[in-house]
Amino acid sequence: MAIIATRIDGRLIHGQVANLWTGKLNISRIMVIDDEVAQNDIEKQGLKLACPPGVKLSILPVQKAAENILAGKYDSQRLLIVARYPERFLRLVEAGVPLAEVNVGNMSQTPETRSVTRSINVVDKDIADFDALKAKGVKLIAQMVPNDPAKDFMPLLDKVR
Repeated sequence: MAIIATRIDGRLIHGQVANLWTGKLNISRIMVIDDEVAQNDIEKQGLKLACPPGVKLSILPVQKAAENILAGKYDSQRLLIVARYPERFLRLVEAGVPLAEVNVGNMSQTPETRSVTRSINVVDKDIADFDALKAKGVKLIAQMVPNDPAKDFMPLLDKVR
């Protein structure tokens, strides 16, 4: 399996993902999984511009991403999967993609969200999706940048239930 890391980040590809994570983990392909983004030419163009030179980019609906991963399409690459919401990773796991760990990076604040940390904000659906991921054996961590210590995300989430 070529999945080196997974990250939930509302900004998808930006400085932390494009420079810090990609460089630290020697990533050769970033995969953005999102049904809506995969259909939005303007968002796709912005992500292409944000992708670091020399790193391949895939922007796929969740089901297509699962099919490609399970077919071994990326087995020779070092893959970083990025999505805005935990629901995307839950669907990936439900489609049969084995994920050991998901890094919860940045989830933006809105009037509907509750703050878990300074940079992670959730709604009830996110909490249910995190619970479902955990129930499927996926370890959830919170780590903003590679040099930060990885923290178990579930005890942080428990504080806002």
